[in-house]
Amino acid sequence: MTELTPATGTRDARVDAAIHHWAPRFVANGVPLADFEEVTAGIARWEDWCAAWSARGATHEALGEEALEEGNRLTAGAHFNRAALCYHFAKFLFVNAYDEMRAAHLKAVACRARALPLIDPPGERIAIPHEGAELHGILRRPRGIAKPPIVVMCMGLDSAKEEMESNENVFLERGMATLTFDGPGQGEAEYALPIRGDYEAAVKSVVDWVERRNDVDVSRIGLWGVSLGGYYAPRAAAFEKRVKACIALSGSYDWAEIWPQLPQLTREAFRVRAKCRTQDEALKVGATLSLKGVAHNIACPLFVVAGKLDRLVPWQHGERLAREARGEVEFCLIEDGNHVANNRAYKYRTQSADWMARRLGVPAET
Repeated sequence: MTELTPATGTRDARVDAAIHHWAPRFVANGVPLADFEEVTAGIARWEDWCAAWSARGATHEALGEEALEEGNRLTAGAHFNRAALCYHFAKFLFVNAYDEMRAAHLKAVACRARALPLIDPPGERIAIPHEGAELHGILRRPRGIAKPPIVVMCMGLDSAKEEMESNENVFLERGMATLTFDGPGQGEAEYALPIRGDYEAAVKSVVDWVERRNDVDVSRIGLWGVSLGGYYAPRAAAFEKRVKACIALSGSYDWAEIWPQLPQLTREAFRVRAKCRTQDEALKVGATLSLKGVAHNIACPLFVVAGKLDRLVPWQHGERLAREARGEVEFCLIEDGNHVANNRAYKYRTQSADWMARRLGVPAET
């Protein structure tokens, strides 16, 4: 149903685009459906998006405070996680109002940080040296395993580590640690480090850091990427031979090829996070995000997911990646899946985690 406003008689097309393209993602990653429906129903102008989602974040944050005061740590952690999600989705594409976006982002980071010691298994915030700067991340380890294998998780254009708990959990439940991090152009790094096509540089810094840990098995490192991260992860796997297996979810094979069909919100977020002045400049940066001449260097096992109903990244991009990689490949095409198949997450999320567990030598369930 279209919301009406006195000024225009219709809802802002950018609000409609955000709802139509990403509604399943919100719910699949932990936003209660009732919250999504109620918050978005009250937004007519894109300019009100960040404030509306921040207000819902504050509701969950207050519930977390109340639970913590009562000594209910798990409950508090769950509320702080939901607060972080709401604050994250307040900012995810809200690049048109920088200060408002960053304020919401800081709240997302703070709420997720408050949740980390309270959830099960707990997590820790980490800082990884990278080319004179730092990449911030979250490390979580499964209970009862001294040195588990680890899955390094790469974000997309508008995702960040604060969104990833539900994706982390499927690996943790199967005995793998997770390291979710914000790379160049993402989350805490987006203010100083622009988007770059050679994302393998960031992954190298992360893997170097992992190798200095004594509480994970550095000989069993997996890589996972979502959306634009579904380009970043296989790109990095082509160069970073310490990676033993890779999962790519709805990544583009060549970003410039899909540029004309991307929503206005996505193109503008890319421009801002690539530190470009114009869309033409942004497209030139986008042209560096390509697997041409690279995909054939991917030798580790690769699991590629694509949704046949994806309106952002055509499924053929995933098929091309799967066809050109020279190692073991599993191509999971979900006929009724949208972008990242978030509307059918049950068709690949746990299955891909099972696949990763086998490739990283996790003992089979008994």
